[in-house]
Amino acid sequence: MRKKNEKGFALVLSLVLLMAMSLMGGALIVISASDHQSNNISDEYQQTFYVAETALFEGEKYLLNQYKGPYKNDGTRDLSKRGLPSNNASVTNPPHPDVSSCFNSYSDIDRATFKAVKGPPPTNPTSTAKQVVFGQGNYKDFISNNIINHDLNSADRTKEQNRLSKFKYQYFLTQIGPAPFKGTGESIKAGATDTGKDGMAYRIFGCGVFDDDKIIVPLESIMVLPR
Repeated sequence: MRKKNEKGFALVLSLVLLMAMSLMGGALIVISASDHQSNNISDEYQQTFYVAETALFEGEKYLLNQYKGPYKNDGTRDLSKRGLPSNNASVTNPPHPDVSSCFNSYSDIDRATFKAVKGPPPTNPTSTAKQVVFGQGNYKDFISNNIINHDLNSADRTKEQNRLSKFKYQYFLTQIGPAPFKGTGESIKAGATDTGKDGMAYRIFGCGVFDDDKIIVPLESIMVLPR
């Protein structure tokens, strides 16, 4: 009986297996890199969401400071400037460059009646412009004095500052109009806990922005203050 010639079969089989394993290894590397990138994007989006919450906080803080009176350099409040802001009357076509990313991220804004004006609103508005005030800031500056400068060494501090400098927050405010306000402990009726008051409602638009508008997370809230 004549035997088959099988010389070189092991080499061919080894090359085939090596090629298959190389393809599998390459696929695993691509999948792993994709998952890593996806996780990074998810982390950046989550951080941008926190920055957007900071924007709402800054807008709410501005309203409270206006209501109670803005702080003076000596740390006391200027009661002569105390009062609720009115819708701004200045005419500057929106969006203002400082909040253009945030402004453009809202699809349901009545853009025809919005005006973008920086700084405190006038006391006697003469138009129906809706935007009251706006502000922006870098997230690195917002938290660096509280966390980064105290909890990290020099190298890690620089690295974290460079990362956080890619995040910024933007906000702008509008006066909605009169709204019911509930205050506790000021009722004229003995034994009651709440009393209805005339209030003014404001809508706060706040955004977190990452790396020159690569990620924008818009949020909004409503705040009612007594008049």
